[in-house]
Amino acid sequence: MSSKKHQKRAIFLDRDGIINVDHGYVSQIKDFEFNDGIFEVLQSLQSQGYLLIIVTNQSGIGRGYYTEEAYMTLTSFMVEALMKVGIKIDAVYHCPHAPEEKCKCRKPQTGMLKAAKKQFKIDMKNSWMIGDKESDMLVGKNAGVENRIFVSQKSSSNEASYSVKSVKDVVKVVN
Repeated sequence: MSSKKHQKRAIFLDRDGIINVDHGYVSQIKDFEFNDGIFEVLQSLQSQGYLLIIVTNQSGIGRGYYTEEAYMTLTSFMVEALMKVGIKIDAVYHCPHAPEEKCKCRKPQTGMLKAAKKQFKIDMKNSWMIGDKESDMLVGKNAGVENRIFVSQKSSSNEASYSVKSVKDVVKVVN
């Protein structure tokens, strides 16, 4: 039996487009480029007591564009690079399936967020989903994450609670 006061708040973050520049199927360290301002944003969110959890669709694995091993190597690089600037990523969940596999973990399905909720005892209502695609907003909504920030210079999302033009603007919303 877990009470509300023992539940933790989390920031769920999409990877490609939020943590790093989305160059399309990023699987190599040489192609991985952190988004401008992401270190400061993550440091701010972490200082507010949020768990930092990355949830990322990686259909490039299911489509055979790169291997699970290549993905894991890149993930280790990313987590270690963030650790060097004082940012602790509490977990990284990924969906390796191609869309046609109709799995329960590919966003907007809630498998990754449900797993995180169970593992960390997360208060979904007081957590945040930050992403740059409609599927990010929908997974948040579907999993009961009321606060959803859509990051895009080009479009908006009807499923978002907030829309911002840049990752840097996230700190103006979550405070």
